[in-house]
Order: sequence, then structure tokens, then C-alpha cells
Amino acid sequence: GSEQEDIQTVELQQSLLTTENSSMQSVLILLQSNHSLSKKEYRHKQEGMPANMNKQSFIKGLKNRCSHLLRHPKATTESSQLVKVEARGHKLLLNPTREEVLKWAESLDDLLNHKYGLIAFRNFLKSEYNDENIDFWLVCEDYKKIISPTKRAAKAKKIFSDFVEPMSPKELNLDYYTKDNITQNLQHPSCSCFEAAQKKIYALMENNCYARFLQSDLYQNILNNSQDHQQT
Repeated sequence: GSEQEDIQTVELQQSLLTTENSSMQSVLILLQSNHSLSKKEYRHKQEGMPANMNKQSFIKGLKNRCSHLLRHPKATTESSQLVKVEARGHKLLLNPTREEVLKWAESLDDLLNHKYGLIAFRNFLKSEYNDENIDFWLVCEDYKKIISPTKRAAKAKKIFSDFVEPMSPKELNLDYYTKDNITQNLQHPSCSCFEAAQKKIYALMENNCYARFLQSDLYQNILNNSQDHQQT
């Protein structure tokens, strides 16, 4: 009954109290009814629980998002570590030239097409709990390269469950029509199955996150510590 489900929610909150401090604080904020930790949480708070979703499903989704949050603690913003970012679980010291870093500011394409630029941008989005956008864009780039219809169909279902399905840990901020278009495309997945959604996410990053990245301490720190700058 509803009383048992409420107990499950309380038990979830209590179990999270044993995590390390930084993650614990983040999760507690997530669980507060009047606060939002990310655009996803803010969006769900605004829209409320979907009409076709029961409380048990909502709790399950909440657990999934909390689990994802605990596995991805917020990136540090200490100035002494700003040029050190994580790539595939390993600390990486970015070492681009000043010319390359300045090139990142010319367009989002220039940023994403540069190895260090992509790593830096993803870490910036991760610090804002926005990394689902770049992760989706990257996985779509890989998806379009799949030739085998069988592998493509399996990958399409995986992308849908990770980024599009309601209450998924990395659910994207997509409108109903775009989501419905993807659902229809899954019946016969082609290389352009996620094209419309990928374009929307790219535009979202370009018009929003990209400008904030260029104004961030992370970008300025990388620029100030670039190879050419250090030699002058």
C-alpha cells in the first residue's frame, strides 16, 4: 500500500546517509521536495509525477537517479586542480597549446573536434550535472557508424533506455514529439534514428552550456596554463 511505499522512500533516504559527505549532501538535496539538483530534477518537479506512472515506478526511478549521482560525484572546482580533469576514470592533465584553446572559442564544433576540448567540456558539464547531453551526443555519433542491423537495433534500444525512457538515470530534456519520433523509429532503427534528438541536444549545448564553459574558471585556467602561455 501507499504506507509501505512511503517507508521505502524513508529507508532510501536513511541508507544514503552512510555515503561520503560530498555525495551525501548532493543526494539529500535531490530528495528535498522544494529543491532541484539538476535540470532533470527541476523539470520533473515542475511537471509533477507523470499521470501514467504509479508511485512504485516513481520510487524506482528515484533510486536509479540517486545511484547514478553517487557514482558521479560533482567535479572539483578548486583552482589548483582546474586543469586536471577525469577521462575514463583517470586523472588527466590537459596540455594543449594556447592557439588550440583559443580555437575552442570559435565554435562548438571546434571544441568537440579537439581531444582535450571534448574532455574539458564534458568535465564542465559533469560539474553542472549536465553530462547526459554530451554523453548522448557522443553515443549518437558512434551509433551512426554501426553497419550491422542487429547491432544497430540493440544499440538503439540501449540508447533509448539510457537517455529517452521516462525516469531513466540520464533522461534528456526532450519534447513529447521528439520522444515519440524516436519511439516510432525504434520499430525499424536506421542510422538516423536519433538524428532529430541529437540536433536538439546539440543546439541546447551550443546556445546554453557552451557560452558558460567559455566564461568558466575551467576554461580560463586551461588557457592560462597552455603551453605557449607558459613559455612567454
